[in-house]
Amino acid sequence: MKSKSLSGYWFILPCFILLLGVLGVPMVMALLNSFAPIWTKGLSGFTFAYYRKLFVDPVFLNSLIRTVYFVGTTVALHLVLGLGVALALNSAVRARRFFRVIAILPWTVPDVIAGLVWACMYDPLSGILNELLHRLRLIASPVEWLANPTLVMPSVILADVWRGYPFVMLVLLAGLQTIPREQYEAARVDGASAIQEFLYVTLPNLKPMIAIATILDMIWQTRRFGLIWVMTEGGPARATEILSVLAYRQYFKFFNFEYASAISVVLALFLLLIGIPYIRMVSQRV
Repeated sequence: MKSKSLSGYWFILPCFILLLGVLGVPMVMALLNSFAPIWTKGLSGFTFAYYRKLFVDPVFLNSLIRTVYFVGTTVALHLVLGLGVALALNSAVRARRFFRVIAILPWTVPDVIAGLVWACMYDPLSGILNELLHRLRLIASPVEWLANPTLVMPSVILADVWRGYPFVMLVLLAGLQTIPREQYEAARVDGASAIQEFLYVTLPNLKPMIAIATILDMIWQTRRFGLIWVMTEGGPARATEILSVLAYRQYFKFFNFEYASAISVVLALFLLLIGIPYIRMVSQRV
């Protein structure tokens, strides 16, 4: 019996070793490097100077604010749009499977490709967005969507919402399909309106799925890099420089390895705090 119980661990051992090499070793090295480059200074070089710098560095504080703005806005819009599309696709409409495939398509596009496509659409001279707005006589001259510090973040957020809402939509659609139809029938017998059905039947049943979708989406949005880097590289004037972009720039552009590692460790701790509720929910279900 003991050998059978251990057989499962042998099956996952290769995957565990691979993850340990790909994720575990770099994580430990980044953690050590955030205190001091021990391969040049040794253990005596350990210092918290890089972490202390984070709280007085205006560039880091700006990136932190941009990250909160970006993540909060995109996650909220993902939830609203994802829930709306999920409700529409869960209703008795013709060709539901076809529309479900169409709704999922943006999620299949890689971040980099989505960023390139939207950057072309935002181009002030040849972009389709300015052309459409000009034909509708909503603008008189081309708009610099990705060069204006005021417009660039909303422009990036719009591209990200198009790219990321299908994940939330899929999670909520799965949750909608698990709600017993008898609850809706009982609500109709009691004379409930469509709004009351949504408030007192749909939402209470969807709370666990909404929580899961929100937590996972917050984690992925905090880690978002490819789409922003391709569209703006964090500019102009650091208007779209979220923490993931700042860490990349510090490491690969300015070669501030220790400071970039400190930023990455703080970001990882933040994501860990976000992920704890999800881990608890999953463990309780198991």
